[in-house]
This record gives sequence, C-alpha cells and structure tokens, in this order.
Amino acid sequence: MDHQGRFRRAALELGIPDDEISGFSQHLRLSIGLFGGSGDRPVGQFGGLPRLPVGMDWPAAGDSPLPFVFSVDCGALPRVDGFNLPADGTLLFFLDHEKDHEDQTGRYARVVYVRAGTDTAVAESPNSEIVGEQYDVSATLRAELPPWFGSDEDEDEDEDEDEDWDDLSPFQQQVARGLERDVPHLDELRALADELWPDEGLASARIGGYADDEVIKSIAEQILAGREKAGEIVIPVAKWYSHVEEEKHRLTSEWMSLARFSVDWAGAFYSVSFVIRHDDLAAARVDKALPVTEFSD
Repeated sequence: MDHQGRFRRAALELGIPDDEISGFSQHLRLSIGLFGGSGDRPVGQFGGLPRLPVGMDWPAAGDSPLPFVFSVDCGALPRVDGFNLPADGTLLFFLDHEKDHEDQTGRYARVVYVRAGTDTAVAESPNSEIVGEQYDVSATLRAELPPWFGSDEDEDEDEDEDEDWDDLSPFQQQVARGLERDVPHLDELRALADELWPDEGLASARIGGYADDEVIKSIAEQILAGREKAGEIVIPVAKWYSHVEEEKHRLTSEWMSLARFSVDWAGAFYSVSFVIRHDDLAAARVDKALPVTEFSD
C-alpha cells in the first residue's frame, strides 16, 4: 500500500501546501506493532518452538542455546514505504537477554532468516527452560517521528513542553526550529499521521521505525572515535557532544530499527533493540543486525 500517497492525499484535502507535506514526510516512518490476542490472521508467533530449516541446529552461543523470542512471516506483514523487509520468508529472533546485557558483543543474540520454500520442521528444544509460552500475534501500523520532534501528548501543558524542549540537544533544537520554520502546519501534519496510524498501546514487539536513540548515539560515538584514531579528524573535547549529535542525525537515514521488544524476567525488565542498516536489510543480511539489551527500572 502507498502509505506516503495516502498521507499526502489526506493532507492536501486539509489544504496543507505540498512542499510542507514533502518536508514533513521526509521524517515520517511507520513501524509494525505485533499484538497478541484477537485480531486479523496471525503474522507471527511468540514463544513456543520455532520452525527451523531441516538439519539446522538450534542457534547457540558456544554451548549455550539461545532462547527463542518470536518469529514473523514477512509475507504476511503489511508493506511499509522505505522499509525493505524481505517480501517473503520468515524472520526468527533468538536472545539470551541477561547474557547479552552483560556481554554486549552480540554473541548472545541471533536473527535468522528462512527463505520461502525452505523445508522446515518444528525444532526440538535443547533445554525446556528456554521455551516460553506460545501465542500468535497480529499486526498493525503506527506512525513514528524522530526523537527531536518531542511528544505531542501534553501539547496543552506549557511546562511539559518546556521540559521536552530542554531535553533536546542544541543541534536537535536547531533542526526542530528549522522544521517549524519550513513547515508552519507541523502540528496539523503530526495529528494527521497519528489519526491515520494511531498508537494501539503496548505491543509485544515493534518491527521497523526509528532506531533507539541511545543505540544510534553509541554507533555515532564509535564511528567518530574510530575516525579520530585513524587520524582522519580531530575533535576538541568541548565540541565532542555537538559532533556526536550531528553524526546521530546523519545515521538516522542509514540505520533503522529491525525489532524492539521488552523482556520481563523474574520481575526485572529489559529493553531490547535490534538495529540494522537499510542496505543490509534490503539484501536480507539480517546477521548484520546489532542487538542492544538494556536494563529498565
């Protein structure tokens, strides 16, 4: 479905100029929420036992089998503009969240892509403790904007708006001011996006959309540190933060979220994010996805 076209037509009907729509649409992304319970036909499965290619071993880190989190049928998911998910086949996510949080090398996380037509079978679990409760999920779309757009939930509360603005870096404030200048109907466009693709609440996972801000920050810092070490650039300490923010802004067009979900383990909550480059996803190189597991209070 042409979601950008749908958004443009709806905005034009509101009398919003085409150039403003184009400026706003550059930042609009859609993510796919996976929800358990009743709904449309299932698009994936959480927990239980995965279907793996015949003859494939259960993914593991050394001698440690990785817990299966969920799988999605790419062909059953709604197609999203700019999100080059494989047209068919299945994505399976494996993660030992505790070890991934402690280790941070990525060896305790795995994304497996099974191409359509591959002979598969329900895998036999190497350890019953890593098999969670099974349930099917359906899909719905949600509009997403960059973090520097801020939240519009408290637009009537000036104090909350000021706090949101203060949370932005100087570079993000500069970008936001530029957008407000170039897109006078910013609030109307944001409201329209939320109306067309509303937030349906807490999802079991979200596929696509913007990568987690802290994850992109970490990648930006590593890139800049590597360039400094190679002698390509010299960044004064006082300018480091601003350079990181500029690099983050550049990386948002290169990286995206592959999957985000939370894990509740014995009362402890972990936020998990798999990020991937657009070109790696388009080539189905999902093994290039970077996992980040963070502890949440």
